[in-house]
Amino acid sequence: MSIQWFPGHMTSARKKAAETMALTDVVIEVLDARIPEASSNPMIHELRRHRQRVCLKVLNKADLADPVATRAWLDFFNSQEGVKAVALSCKKPGDVARVPGLCQGLAPHRNDGTKLLRIMIMGIPNVGKSTLMNALLKRRVAKVGDEPAVTKSQQTFDLGSHMTITDTPGLMWPKIAHDSDGFMLAASHAIGRNAVIDEEVATFLGDLLLERYPALLAARYGIAPERLEALDGVGVIETIAARRGCRLKGGAPDLEKASQIFLNDYRSGVLGRISLETPESRRKMLSAATSAASRAAEAIGPDA
Repeated sequence: MSIQWFPGHMTSARKKAAETMALTDVVIEVLDARIPEASSNPMIHELRRHRQRVCLKVLNKADLADPVATRAWLDFFNSQEGVKAVALSCKKPGDVARVPGLCQGLAPHRNDGTKLLRIMIMGIPNVGKSTLMNALLKRRVAKVGDEPAVTKSQQTFDLGSHMTITDTPGLMWPKIAHDSDGFMLAASHAIGRNAVIDEEVATFLGDLLLERYPALLAARYGIAPERLEALDGVGVIETIAARRGCRLKGGAPDLEKASQIFLNDYRSGVLGRISLETPESRRKMLSAATSAASRAAEAIGPDA
């Protein structure tokens, strides 16, 4: 299954975002620290590059991510021109308090107090943009929900005496190029439920965690370490169904319910601190995708 999700309102949201960026000094791009590159919208990069805007990449939900992977991602992003990256939790006021100063550091030409520093918050759905907005303003101005695409329109507020901040709707892009990105986004709850099948997403997650975090699976679901080697993603879901008593009428395992339990355990951090990608795994995935595309082109031939 290839996962795609681009609700109609996002086309107009992209157009409005492009207009606002023309009047913006610093873009805050909020990312999911567990999938920093998969959750980075290429349209945001294109808009920033067109306007030559600096960017503060906020790796939110860092308290749920693998700290070793997060450090690697910070090094990766901080090596990019015009970019500063920080890992934090938007639910922690002390973390959020650092953000305005980091934005000022990216726009020194606005530090004399005579001109407003104009900040724009962007990102895909359900990564915490509205939570960050509310924390910065220390009041509830943006609707927050545990579903993607809660924010539907832009809002601009004063942030102190010489700073404004604009919250924008979550933006996806028209086509997710890599299937694994779609599954990581779905597992991390950035894609609407009507666009995914929980069992397929949970199977993908199970396969990935068996490879990278088997001990966390064993600890959470009481799986003997030696049995892990015989499992695949489907086996993980079947095991959870058995452990949690997920049964349909007649006694068959309820894999849909077990999948939802598994996904919720990952999303809430109950499983442990997990990152679904690292800079190295990303590099390998892109390299494999390029090689596969080259082989496909060769197979078709120049006269096709």
